[in-house]
Amino acid sequence: MGDFVRVETDKGIATIRLDRPPMNALNAQVQQEIAAAAAQVSADSGTRAVVLYGGEKVFAAGADIKEMAGASYAQMAEVSAGLQAAFTAVAQIPKPVVAAITGYALGGGLELALCADFRVAGEGAQVGQPEILLGIIPGAGGTQRLPRLIGPAKAKDIVYTGRFVAAGEALQIGLVDQVVPDADVYEAARRMVERYVTGPALALRAAKQAIDTGLGVDLASGLEIERLQFAALFATEDQRTGMRSFIEHGPGKAAFSGR
Repeated sequence: MGDFVRVETDKGIATIRLDRPPMNALNAQVQQEIAAAAAQVSADSGTRAVVLYGGEKVFAAGADIKEMAGASYAQMAEVSAGLQAAFTAVAQIPKPVVAAITGYALGGGLELALCADFRVAGEGAQVGQPEILLGIIPGAGGTQRLPRLIGPAKAKDIVYTGRFVAAGEALQIGLVDQVVPDADVYEAARRMVERYVTGPALALRAAKQAIDTGLGVDLASGLEIERLQFAALFATEDQRTGMRSFIEHGPGKAAFSGR
């Protein structure tokens, strides 16, 4: 439990809750606590899905500009490595992850949301990469994860202009997966991943790793990654349970143990 980031687990869903008022600015301490929270939920076998949440008013308005304003190149080369490592820890959580976006998700805030598998936004939410307005570029995945999600042209528009993108447009371009009333964001995010709580945890982990790793390699290498993950699941109890249940009772009736 950190000063600004805490993990709350209920019914197999862990919530990584950012709580640094007023805007959840992502300073060095918050980054370290995010990485620690990601490690905690990754290691906890009782956690089967994860929600990233900044609270009812704001997801995260980006990095702490006051902390960075006077930094040198040498300092930021080190700081940016820590920031990327913290977010990579979130991206590599081996379970389904959804970002519940209220208010603003800007700069590092959007980059954190991009580390999730899915994004649910409130109707009043606004997202963006405004770093260009500060004379810099995104440094925690915005130039890499964003174009992989929505395509290079749309990503360049958002990065080059630094403009804020409203929830409706974000849904239209595939930047978020669902838009709901602001008051319903957290519960909608939980509903999105609660279906995975009773699913085959090892198969879900394998699917996530195969997709995410495969996106960064050529097709032949990706197919080999998929083949190895596929074959490895035949060493799991869930594979035997799932196939036996299918033969005896038809699809969708297996009770998985996560082993």
